[in-house]
Amino acid sequence: MRVILFDLDGTLIDSTEAILESFDVAFKTFNQKTPSETEIKKLIGLPLDIMFEKLGIEREKVWDFVDAYKKNYRKISTQKTKLLPNAKEAVNEASKFARLGIVTTKTARYSKELMEHFGLMDKFEVLIGRENVENPKPHPEPILRAIHAMNANKEATFMVGDTCLDMVSAKEAGVFGVGVIGDYTPVNELRDCADILKKDVLEAVEFIKIFNASKNLCKKG
Repeated sequence: MRVILFDLDGTLIDSTEAILESFDVAFKTFNQKTPSETEIKKLIGLPLDIMFEKLGIEREKVWDFVDAYKKNYRKISTQKTKLLPNAKEAVNEASKFARLGIVTTKTARYSKELMEHFGLMDKFEVLIGRENVENPKPHPEPILRAIHAMNANKEATFMVGDTCLDMVSAKEAGVFGVGVIGDYTPVNELRDCADILKKDVLEAVEFIKIFNASKNLCKKG
């Protein structure tokens, strides 16, 4: 059976408001100037520790900032996160013909809480978050771990995401990457790193459904 692995931020959910607020709280906690929203948004998709380091925080202090971020994020995440347009429809449609999983650089614990809040967690067999792997995306480990946990075949697995991190991880893992247009990665960059590019996650799911039907028809012929 087919397997579809979904990224979260920019693919299924929009938690930009919660992310920006939590970064602001973290920087202010340590009396640091908060970087601009543009600087922060272009890094969304990376693990928090890497984001803080790229925003100028010394490596030995990074985890203090991460802890301050998480304390605030957990309090506000469900109130300040929303499903992206067509996300719920996409998950429901995908569940009719595929097994589903989530592969994210967000903390798995908070990601699960969010998906439970939206009433979608029961559609997913596995959720791989930052704390579940040593090497986050773009390394293939998160996708390979999900495939292993689901006892799935790479040849029947698709990764749907909105960043080149997702697409590179998919290629390195040997699965088909379907990019979706979001707010965090310029379209021209995503087009260069994705096997195929769709306007949103529902269109991506519909493509996977038809793509596999075509493959099956070809095999039967």
